[in-house]
Amino acid sequence: MAKQLLLVRHGKSDWGNIDLSDFDRPLNKRGKENAPEMAERLINRGFKIDLIVSSPAKRAKSTAKYFAEAYNIDQIQFEESIYEANTTALLKVLNSLNNGADHIAMFGHNPGFTDFANELCNADIYNIPTAGMVLISFPFDSWQMVSKGTGELVFFDYPKNSDEV
Repeated sequence: MAKQLLLVRHGKSDWGNIDLSDFDRPLNKRGKENAPEMAERLINRGFKIDLIVSSPAKRAKSTAKYFAEAYNIDQIQFEESIYEANTTALLKVLNSLNNGADHIAMFGHNPGFTDFANELCNADIYNIPTAGMVLISFPFDSWQMVSKGTGELVFFDYPKNSDEV
């Protein structure tokens, strides 16, 4: 069966506490509103999720939890290497994922996620906004076969997109 990867950039984060590390920044009010809204849009598109993989940074983890809740998924796989990852590190994570999962949602950060989307499918996306989603389809049965340029862009959606389905 073909594989599908949903890249989701974390929701808008709170910069109010200057004592917090980047890793520990939470979602702000808008982030807490956008994440469930985007999860609902995804459900309305009929997208299924077999596995959720996330950066352990607080804002990514919180965004992933909103999606897990919407999909009634109990477990999130946290991968430390997604935090501050470049395309090489992200591909390494993707290539190591369980082939039993055909539809994977990965939660993380920019600029890595925008670069990764563009590398996988020549998407020509300038920037994935906070809580933005990119769905990429691959004609493989194995995540290990995914590499540069092997994907096809299915959709790109984000909170302020007026063209949503």
